[in-house]
Amino acid sequence: MTVTLGRTGMEITRLGFGSWAVSGSGWTFSWGATDDAESVAAIRHALDAGVNWIDTAAVYGLGHSEELVGKAIADLPQADRPYIFTKVGLVWDPDNPSAAPRRIMKPASVRRELDDSLRRLGVDHIDLYQVHYPDTGESLEYAGGGFGAVSPNATPLEEYWQVMADLKAEGKVRAIGLSNHTPDLLQAAEQIAHVDVIQPPFSAINRSSAAEIAWARAHETGVIVYSPLQSGLLTGAFSAERVAGLPAEDWRTAHHDFTTGLTANLQLAEALRPIAERHGRTVAEVAIAWVLAWPGITGAIVGARKAAQVDGWIGAGSLELTPADIEEIATAITVSGAGSGPARHSCSM
Repeated sequence: MTVTLGRTGMEITRLGFGSWAVSGSGWTFSWGATDDAESVAAIRHALDAGVNWIDTAAVYGLGHSEELVGKAIADLPQADRPYIFTKVGLVWDPDNPSAAPRRIMKPASVRRELDDSLRRLGVDHIDLYQVHYPDTGESLEYAGGGFGAVSPNATPLEEYWQVMADLKAEGKVRAIGLSNHTPDLLQAAEQIAHVDVIQPPFSAINRSSAAEIAWARAHETGVIVYSPLQSGLLTGAFSAERVAGLPAEDWRTAHHDFTTGLTANLQLAEALRPIAERHGRTVAEVAIAWVLAWPGITGAIVGARKAAQVDGWIGAGSLELTPADIEEIATAITVSGAGSGPARHSCSM
């Protein structure tokens, strides 16, 4: 089953492969060490299972994720290749890879990043090119829950969105999008060029982007959400013991979802188990299906570091939750106190 991604003309599967987790170690927002052969196998397994788009970013693994995606698709016939979505605007210092990347969208930097992404991916154009975060000119401090200060030298949205529109007009990218941008920024961008797609975070835990999704729905803008499993917390496979055993370099060890918010998040994940059992599905598939049922959401990005992990969520695209299931999840969200944002789908109508 495919759905139309906004007004882009692209028909995408409800699930896309997310390649942040396969990006390897040695950078600020690493998930820990990975095996490249297993990562490529996971990507190929998702494609074999019917997934027709991959979402990545230049900053993931400081270029390594894009290289892995390029390797995974290199020998595929052109007609069988998935859509490739990537992101721009988080720039790292090659001499200090452990430092947090900076949010930079200066026109020359954007064009340089695009050329580098095309080279790493081994493609002649990007199907969807997305601004990763609004430009602040400062570092991205995500693990602690903040997003950095704003430098006086930050590039205004009007300037960097025009550059993105120019790249589309030049045929270097097919569609352009904004990730992690608030409704007011989306509206400002729309005055310059249509926002083809947005990519906000969204899950049963993190529902804070409901307003952005409602904006997109009203403007015929596609919505692909990231972290529908809240970085693994909603797979049903996490526990306090497993969190305690995460490697020190895994960015999740410092994030509030895995520290102060852990108890509530695990309670919510456990509440999904009876629903999963009724449908003969996994907890992960229920969590993703809940996201896909939210009005305005086109698709969800789901990651995997091994092929077997794909099998744990691939069925979510065909799972239809009943109104009773959705109400049960809303109640569980309220009772657990997990995350933030509206608990009921009707709130985004």
